Amino acid sequence: MSEDVTALLGENTDPAAAQTQEPKTDEIDWKAKARDWERKAKANASAAQRLVEIEEANKSEAEKAAERLAKAEKAAQEAEARALRREIALEHKLTKDDAALLDAVTDEDAMRLLATRLGQQAEDRKKTANHVPREGSNPAATSSSDANFARDLLGG
Repeated sequence: MSEDVTALLGENTDPAAAQTQEPKTDEIDWKAKARDWERKAKANASAAQRLVEIEEANKSEAEKAAERLAKAEKAAQEAEARALRREIALEHKLTKDDAALLDAVTDEDAMRLLATRLGQQAEDRKKTANHVPREGSNPAATSSSDANFARDLLGG
C-alpha cells in the first residue's frame, strides 16, 4: 500500500508534505494574460503610428499641393459667403441679432428674402413705437410774481 502512495505522489514519499501541496489545476493567470495583451496593443498602436508617418512621408508633392489648394478654396468660399451676408445685412439695415440669422442660410436669394422680411419687421416696429415729439426740448422756466416775492423776502 505504501508503494501505491509512493507511486501516486512521485518522488516525495512524505505523506504530510503531500497533503500540504496544492493540487494542480488548470487555472489561468488572468493578470499575466492582461499584461500580455496590453503589451501587444501598445506594439500595434506604435506600429500603426509608424505606418501613418510613412504614408505621410510617401505623399508626393502634387498630393500635398492639391490638399493645400483644396483648403485654400474652401476658406475663400467661406470668406465670400461671409462678406455676402454682411453686405446684405448692411443693405437692409439689420441689427446684429437679425444679421446673425443670415449665417444659417447658404442661398443668396433666400438670404435676400429673409433680410427683406427682417428689415420690414424692424420698420414696422419703429412705426408703431411710442413717439414723443417734444422730448428733450423743455421750455425754460418762467419766473412768476410769487417766486419773485419769495426771493426778495428771503434775500436770495
